[in-house]
This record gives sequence, C-alpha cells and structure tokens, in this order.
Amino acid sequence: MTFENDLRRAVQGRVLVAGDEGFEQARRPWNLAVDQPVRAVVEAVDADDVASLVGYARLAGLTVSTQPSGHGATGDVEDVILLRTGRLDGLELRPESRTARVGAGVKWGEVLTAASPHGLTGLAGSSPVVSVVGYTLGGGLSWFSRRHGFAADSVRAFDVVDADGSRARVTADSDAELFWALRGGGGDFALVTAVEFDLHPAPHLYGGRMMWPAERAPEVLAAFREITAEAPEELTAWFDLLNFPPLPQLPDLLRGRAVVTVDVTFLGETGEAQTLLRPLDKIDGVIMDNRGSLPVADLGDICAEPTDPGPALFRGELLTDLDDEVAAVLLAGPIDPLVSVQVRHLGGALARPAQGGGACGHVAEPYSISMIGVSATPELGDAVRARQDEIARALVPHTSGRKPHTFLGAGERAAAAFPGDVLARLCDVKRARDPHGVFRSNYPVLD
Repeated sequence: MTFENDLRRAVQGRVLVAGDEGFEQARRPWNLAVDQPVRAVVEAVDADDVASLVGYARLAGLTVSTQPSGHGATGDVEDVILLRTGRLDGLELRPESRTARVGAGVKWGEVLTAASPHGLTGLAGSSPVVSVVGYTLGGGLSWFSRRHGFAADSVRAFDVVDADGSRARVTADSDAELFWALRGGGGDFALVTAVEFDLHPAPHLYGGRMMWPAERAPEVLAAFREITAEAPEELTAWFDLLNFPPLPQLPDLLRGRAVVTVDVTFLGETGEAQTLLRPLDKIDGVIMDNRGSLPVADLGDICAEPTDPGPALFRGELLTDLDDEVAAVLLAGPIDPLVSVQVRHLGGALARPAQGGGACGHVAEPYSISMIGVSATPELGDAVRARQDEIARALVPHTSGRKPHTFLGAGERAAAAFPGDVLARLCDVKRARDPHGVFRSNYPVLD
C-alpha cells in the first residue's frame, strides 16, 4: 500500500488504483479497443497539482502519461501513472487580440462556441470532443489548415511542467527548442497544462454535407477530383465512403446503408462556395444536402462523428496523387467490414514550410486517406485489419509512407510521422529535457 498512500499524499486530486471503484472506467481511453494496463489514474485539480505529481514521479522513478480526453491512446502504458486533466478547464478568449488561452482539459467544441459570436475560429478538426492540447501537440490537421496551416503553428505559448516538476511558460523567445518540439512533436518532452494560440477570422463560413447512395460513388469522386484540382485555400472538401451499421439508434435513412458523401467548409460567402461546388450539384440521387451558412460553433456537426467512446481500428496514409489508379482502388467494391474510407484534400498552406514552424513541418502530399472499422469482437477486428491492409497494399505506389502525427494508429511508431532529421532532433530534445523518462506520450520518439 506504500505506493498508493504516497501518491495520495503527493496530490490533491482523486487517485484510483486497481480495485478502487471507478478505476476501470477512469483508465479507459476513447478507443475502447485499446487496453490501458496503468498502475494508477490521477485526476489533477490544477497545474500545481500536476507539478506535484510530476515531482513525485521523478523522485520515485515512475512514468506519467497524460490523456486529456483519451484520443490517440495506444495501450503502451503498462505500469505508468495515467494523468487526466479534465479539471484544467479554464478558457480565456481575447477577441481584441484574436487569441485564446485554454487549459489542458478544454475541448475544441468549447473554444468554437466561445469564438463563434466574434466571427473567429480556432483551427479545429472534425470532432468537437477532442482536446485542444492533445490535438495541437500532434500538429492538428484542421478544416482550415489549407488556409492557415497546422494548428500547432498558431501557438503563441505553452504552460508546462518540466521533468523535474517545475512550472514554466514556453515561447519562441524563452525556449526555442522546446517550443519547436511541442508544436507537432507530441507530448514527450514536457507536460502541457495550458496553451495560448491565435484565432483566425471567420466572419462568413459555409459548410455541410452532401450524401448519395453508394452507387453514385464514381460520379461523386470524379466531381471531388475536379473541385480539388483547382480549389482555393479557403475551400476544404473531404470525400467519404460510409457503410452505416444496422444500429437501432441510427435514423431509418442511414441504418444499414452504404453511401458516399462530400463534406465541405468554405471561409467565405455562400454564393462563391456554391459556384466552386457546382460539379456536385449535377449529380442525381442526392439523399441529403445540408450545406449552407454555418456558425463556427456548429463545425462539429458536419461530419457528425460519434461523441461517445467505442471500439475502433484506424489506419491512415498520405496520398501522393488521386489519379485514375487511386480512384479505381477506392471504387473497387464495397468497403465492408470498414465503416469509413475517407479522402481529405490537403495542400495549400499545409504544403508550405511555415516561417518559424514547429516539428509538424509541412505536408507535400495533396491528399490523405483514412480507413476506420469497428472492432466489437476479435473476429471483426481481424476482418477490419485485413481489409485495411488490402486497400493499403493496393495504394502503395501512391502513398508516401509518411503520415501526420494525429493519423498514427495503435502499433505504429513516431518515426512514421517525421523525416529522419526531424526525428533525430526530437530525440535530442527528449534526451536533454527528460533524461529519466518521466513522460511517456502516446507515440514516444525514443522507441
């Protein structure tokens, strides 16, 4: 009992270990297909409590892994202390300077709701329940990254706890090397308790989803290719083959149905967006079209991703092109047992090195592909992996082998997200800032 007692004395927040009521729930990640065999869970009450925990772990020779919302978990957390930062929920919006400062427990939906009335937006992704800090540490691939780059490159400052348990504010001026590493290199170098970042103008936002039966996929993909070939940076479009399971909670329109969708956002006026997206309007058989003027606060409604945890298997790749051969692979047949095969248009600001940019770097590849399947049983999980592998093999001539940090899946390594020189630099930062391995991110750079 010495460990539990010492840990409870070291921190103010709730401490849970195996056998405690609530431990099993507290240790679960967002992806319920991933097991987390942690030694304890700590729910910190504030940044000082985080510092106390890290100081204790450093002296005790233990490791801390932080998961604000549990997204991106890999299960590589055996015998570690899992830190939950949900109570670090401060959110300060500064419309006059177009900046925000948020604690490590704040989710993107909260930021968008606060920023929306001011005609501003953060560089959020598709889900409103992903934590700002965790997303940003991995670079952060946003709806608006074609216009403004990775979310990490909009960061002005991090509040951190270092490996000795000391608190610090990290900026480009105060600690250039750590500031670089935290912007896209993951959470391996310091424990971030808050982040300050730029907001971007969004006085007019158009967005939404069009949906057709799966039989229309060839026409929809052709229109998607046409639109994205010349799209301005303000326009983002994602093509998705969806296979909805026969779940009773789904509407009749979707239950057990295979469909094809195009999801879009446009930072501009409705009329200009409609002109740019005209090729989609020529496709018959539309099931749903909810595109229109959209408040920033409703950005998460476009993809309508699940907001509750569930078991899933993810695989992502970067596509070097979207030519006829790639199209043939995507259209080769039903995606069963996958539930989604999504192609995102990248390019724009993502393809240009940001001035003074972080470890996320830039992405030369013009498209990404992600494949998701539900793994409710071992047998279904095996079938999902086999289908993902089959599609990935067919696309090998058109994939680069690299992937964004936030596209890494369980069992993959940080090396897949970085060029060799960037990975080497990150390893140097890790050795210098955390030589005793107090911190373990979802994807450690030293592995």
